[in-house]
Amino acid sequence: MHLPDSARLIADLAAADRRLVVVAAGGGALSISHLVTTPGSTGVVLAGEVPTARAAVDSMLGGPQESYCSSRTARRLAVAAWQRASSLERAAAPADVADRRAVGVAITGSLRTSRPKRGPHRVCVAVQTLGVTEVAEMEVEKEARSRQEEEALAAALAFDTLARATGLPAGAGGAIGPWLRPGEEVVRDRVEPPESWRELVSGMRRVVPAGTASGTPVGGGLVFPGSFDPLHEGHRLMARIAEEIAERPLDWELSIRNVDKPFLDYLELRERTAQFAAERLWLTQAPTFLEKLDVFPESTFVVGADTYVRLGDPRYYGGSSVAAAAAVATIAARARGLIVFGRVRDGVFTDASQLEVPAPLREIAYFVSPREFRLDISSTDLRRRELERRGQPCDT
Repeated sequence: MHLPDSARLIADLAAADRRLVVVAAGGGALSISHLVTTPGSTGVVLAGEVPTARAAVDSMLGGPQESYCSSRTARRLAVAAWQRASSLERAAAPADVADRRAVGVAITGSLRTSRPKRGPHRVCVAVQTLGVTEVAEMEVEKEARSRQEEEALAAALAFDTLARATGLPAGAGGAIGPWLRPGEEVVRDRVEPPESWRELVSGMRRVVPAGTASGTPVGGGLVFPGSFDPLHEGHRLMARIAEEIAERPLDWELSIRNVDKPFLDYLELRERTAQFAAERLWLTQAPTFLEKLDVFPESTFVVGADTYVRLGDPRYYGGSSVAAAAAVATIAARARGLIVFGRVRDGVFTDASQLEVPAPLREIAYFVSPREFRLDISSTDLRRRELERRGQPCDT
């Protein structure tokens, strides 16, 4: 079986002072073995991981994925790989050097198995560096290749995408064209972020403006934190009601980092920030509520019922009731207030005022009644519909 040439790729990556962590999930493992058996790879490839079970992917990404062979999952794995590469490099180099050297590569595949697949055969490759998110995906002609031949194709696509993302000389990763059959096409996307995003990812800055926001946040404001994946009419209605209650304009906050999950890649950030083009949005490195209080001191926060409960739940403080009580006391002392909305969970609408929470949280909360707000919509349902529209059914 013909394999893509990795010798030049390894040599050029070494010359560019790059360090890789490579992840292959569901397909693409041949790319790892091919890289690490190439002379000189020990100075370039820091680690290779093959999470074949969905539970293994979930463990790396902090929870179940809606589709395991997709651009989004590949990008999340590439970010996790980049973070690990940077962490490994920081043992031997300053943080800024480690971040620049680090490269995360991820391949997700839905390839030929011992039984025919109902859906298409697909390969998605993502590469993450401090300076770029690059993704390439393609549908593979079914039954036209053996599994080993499909693995070789996935490796060729991975090498080609890696070379493009790291700015190597033309041809360093080989050309993907000769590997394609008639009708097969590689779809690519690439985002090179503004300097402020790179500074946020590297930890040089804790908050940067987006949308119509500028400067730095002012204390005492009205802040709506969330993932907004996607932003929907329910969020906008909550914002309008909160502004009427607080009698001040609202700022949105999106943390690029979530507890126990990889940070948001640049393509994801591009898509989510585009939803706020005409509104004040702050991008932060503040995944916990206590960290948000540091960024937005003395502010009133808009929260849903699920977030409200988590604020006092010991499970979110390492299982420590002492840590949870201390966090609740800090929130009650430092936040101006909480505007709390009910929400749908498992098909049932939860009235936030009926939830059991520590007394200090209840004392600073204004509960929006179901009469004022009730919208049976969820971001999860909207993402499912979008996957189905694209012909990529949810496969959690």
